[in-house]
Amino acid sequence: MALAGIELRYLVNKISEQVQGYYISNIYGITKDSILFKLHHTEKSDLFMMISTFGVWLTAVKIGQMEPNRLLKRLRSDLLRLKLKKIEQIGAERIAYFTFEGFGKEFVLVGEFFGDGNMLLCNNEMKVLALQHSIDVRHRKLSVGLKYVQPPSSGLDIFNLKELDFDELKTTDLIAAKWFGRTLGLPKKYVEAVFEISKIDGKKIGNSLTEEEIKKIFDAIKKIVSDVISGNHDAIIVRNEKTEVLPVKLGKLDGEVIPTNSFIEGLDTVFTENIVKRGKSIQSSSSDKKIKGLQTQISEQEKAIETVKERSKNITAVANSLFEMVSRGIISIEDDSAQEILAAHNAKLISEKGISLIVVQDEKIKINTQSPLQSIASVLFNEAKKQSGAISSIQAIKEKTAKKLEKFQSKTESEKDLIVVSEIRKKNWYERYRWFFTTDGYLTIGGRDAASNSAVIRKHLDKKDKVFHGDIFGSPFFILKDAENAPDTSMNEIAHATVCFSRAWREGMYGVSAYWVHPDQVKKSAPSGEFLPKGSFTIEGQRNFIKSETLRLAVGIIPIDDDYVLTCGPPEPIKKNSLCYAIIEPHGLEMVECAKKVRIEFSKLFEDITRKINIDEFVRALPAGKSQIIKVSLGDSQKENLIDNEFD
Repeated sequence: MALAGIELRYLVNKISEQVQGYYISNIYGITKDSILFKLHHTEKSDLFMMISTFGVWLTAVKIGQMEPNRLLKRLRSDLLRLKLKKIEQIGAERIAYFTFEGFGKEFVLVGEFFGDGNMLLCNNEMKVLALQHSIDVRHRKLSVGLKYVQPPSSGLDIFNLKELDFDELKTTDLIAAKWFGRTLGLPKKYVEAVFEISKIDGKKIGNSLTEEEIKKIFDAIKKIVSDVISGNHDAIIVRNEKTEVLPVKLGKLDGEVIPTNSFIEGLDTVFTENIVKRGKSIQSSSSDKKIKGLQTQISEQEKAIETVKERSKNITAVANSLFEMVSRGIISIEDDSAQEILAAHNAKLISEKGISLIVVQDEKIKINTQSPLQSIASVLFNEAKKQSGAISSIQAIKEKTAKKLEKFQSKTESEKDLIVVSEIRKKNWYERYRWFFTTDGYLTIGGRDAASNSAVIRKHLDKKDKVFHGDIFGSPFFILKDAENAPDTSMNEIAHATVCFSRAWREGMYGVSAYWVHPDQVKKSAPSGEFLPKGSFTIEGQRNFIKSETLRLAVGIIPIDDDYVLTCGPPEPIKKNSLCYAIIEPHGLEMVECAKKVRIEFSKLFEDITRKINIDEFVRALPAGKSQIIKVSLGDSQKENLIDNEFD
């Protein structure tokens, strides 16, 4: 399925509305043709935007990488942490510019969604820095270092049509439908719909159309274009010999027609299916080659076994023929009569470099022609036995190859059944911050950085809450929600978390205290003549201190809303609410390495659940600085088969 220009205009407008204020927090390579952008906003839920050679859309699913993407490394290098400034379509063409800016830099990612498609990364002067594939044709050349050149315009600008644009139609000898397809660049399905709506035969010659008919066609085109780009449509998925998404119902539809909530959602369904299908085809192709190679090995090993069996049998027959010679009174293998008997058994006596040999089925066996025939027969019997031994060795190798093939086939089938697509869960509002539920069930949230520290206080602090801060420079603010009657256990847990997520963790500073105050003690502006850095607030009145003796946190997988999420907090509440948890202390591994190790340990306990949680989530959960794992265990949400793994 290929996008039409009017469909791209709708997508550009719709996506542009939703991505305002977002920046790129991660980029994933899916296939060589498709790249997934994770967009983050300090106050809104994350968005995931897929850009492929056949279109752009917001997606509700995440697909695992299926093959390398040549642009991924460069895109990550240049675009991570930059804001998505704007998305624009170039005229009515199936080309979109994605402009990213930040840190004094600006880049433009060009998506060409026609033909084989292309993606190009350019600087702010539109010089090509990297691209999917180079182009060298008569009307343009694209390669690294050259300035990006758009393809020649394909016809009229369908978004700014005037009736006089159809003057050529009045004189053309072309069939009207064909003229529209060429001149407006509309796909066949839209052209057919135009003539169906206007109730005019699209097979009529252009110059035979009346003024009234041309006016009807013009009005039908304007309506379809307006409905598509404005979102005034009820999108559907049509499944027949091919599957496609239509923003509006176009003409007679054959096959299964499935309503979808929006055109973008329909594209997500169909395009994701196409990507997964391609990915499985890639995996199958690679696996099929390996399977075929192993099957060839087994076939060759079977042939080798049969060859050796046959050779052993023939050597034994020749050895027995020597006793036949003795019974006939032949005493030397060099006698002519002996040569005749050997020939009858497809064997012969030869001499190479003065060495006497009996050749049986290309096997050369050294003998002493002066020895008695019985002794020569013994040599041949020994050779036949040796050949039989080779059969056993080849058979053992064949069995190993067969087991390897069986194991690989089983693995390949299981890989095909793996869920390569996981639904992107809509996160709860508090998951934008540090969060956990205390052992008493109270929700607490805290800042991750200056921006979220500010958001926690300015947007989520209510009269019934309590505010926590560490008695140390470089501490986050934590809020205990609805905490008027919160017990001491919850108060102590939040004070502990406030200290652990402060600079104290990074520097291993034990014995730091935290304090709590009421919301009306937190002033959001600095005293007259003073300046408050972003994320900072003024505290007035009495501070209630709670000392934290230890620095210890737990990372755990928590069941929430029929799903599983990762969080980090004091050990007791995490243990109570989690399926499994890992207790950590300062020092040891860097954040990414520690995150990987925690994920590996959780995979041993809940592989299917852990696989769906990206490594980025593990990194995001950890406190800033180095950490070491001291214990991994099943949580109280998983009471059966409690297993503790102690770490040295």
